[in-house]
Amino acid sequence: MKKKMNLRIAITGAALVAAVATGTAFAVNGSTSGPGSERPRVEQSKQTTPSVIDAKGPGVFPHSLGYEARSKTFFTGSLKHGTVSAVGLDGKVRTHIDDPELVSAQAVLVDRKRDRILVSNVDYGTADRSNKDNPFRVAGVGSYDLKSGKQDWCVDLTAVALDGKRHLISDVTVAPDGTAYAVDELTPTVFRIDRKGRASVFLQSDLLKGTLDIPNFLNDVGMSAVEWVPGNQLIIAMADGSLVRVPVHRPEEARKVKLDKPLGAPTAGMRLLKDGSIAAVSSGLLSGKPAKIQRVEPRDGWNEATVSVTDTVKDPITSDVTAGPGGTTYALSGGLADLLAGKPNSGFALTPVKTN
Repeated sequence: MKKKMNLRIAITGAALVAAVATGTAFAVNGSTSGPGSERPRVEQSKQTTPSVIDAKGPGVFPHSLGYEARSKTFFTGSLKHGTVSAVGLDGKVRTHIDDPELVSAQAVLVDRKRDRILVSNVDYGTADRSNKDNPFRVAGVGSYDLKSGKQDWCVDLTAVALDGKRHLISDVTVAPDGTAYAVDELTPTVFRIDRKGRASVFLQSDLLKGTLDIPNFLNDVGMSAVEWVPGNQLIIAMADGSLVRVPVHRPEEARKVKLDKPLGAPTAGMRLLKDGSIAAVSSGLLSGKPAKIQRVEPRDGWNEATVSVTDTVKDPITSDVTAGPGGTTYALSGGLADLLAGKPNSGFALTPVKTN
């Protein structure tokens, strides 16, 4: 395993695209959801022909997003400012959460059942609040009131791991009882966080070790996204295109899902669909080709699954999928190339995509 990290980003050709993709939820989450969250259940709307939403948020640089149906609002984090923004269907963007404890806000999960937003806290070394000389030393999850944006709690997962290693909390999901599960891209660790913010190590397994290298940026990238699914299991996407099934009550029985074909690598965000399938986006970060939207249909309780491509997004650096109005699904393209190149950015795009 190669353990060195080269933080000198080559902003040319495939190297630029590769560097941009790290959230292999960035794949890195978010924004993901369980049955206590917003994604599996969306409000019906008069919108019959969804269109691209050009979000007017200069300098936000989001990585993942969630959707709240009652207010018809998307919520997305900022890798640059560490804030969480509310995005209307008209593309207007306003700051909803501004917590000084958040360095970069990566995974964003709307948990409507508990009227909260869960946010993963990371540090690539590129944010306003970054320790630019010592990145990947911040790892945590915060809970915030859905209406006010006020912090409920913010847990430091490096203090739970106590391993002195670099960490990157790429994604988070929620079980029906309100327990959150967070996955780490840089170590094979899944964290469990109860409703009061008390955290523990849920699982460490060689199955979750990273094997994907992002040239000129980051090596051994592992877990990129996670979803709670019926049957009380976690489905974890690995950056290399494989999936791991983890029974919540028997995590030691974690196994790889037998796929008829791997997901595109690096795999990015996932969304649980109403029929129990998963929609996943794979970034074109290594190839520069359009991002792929894939449908993963389980068999035999997620011991096996089939993978099919249902759509593409022209922007290769597309990092998440979430629910939208009227049963739609939207993919997020956050302008991350500009962030890593140190360039200004006028906004980001939410693109409606097909999932079947």
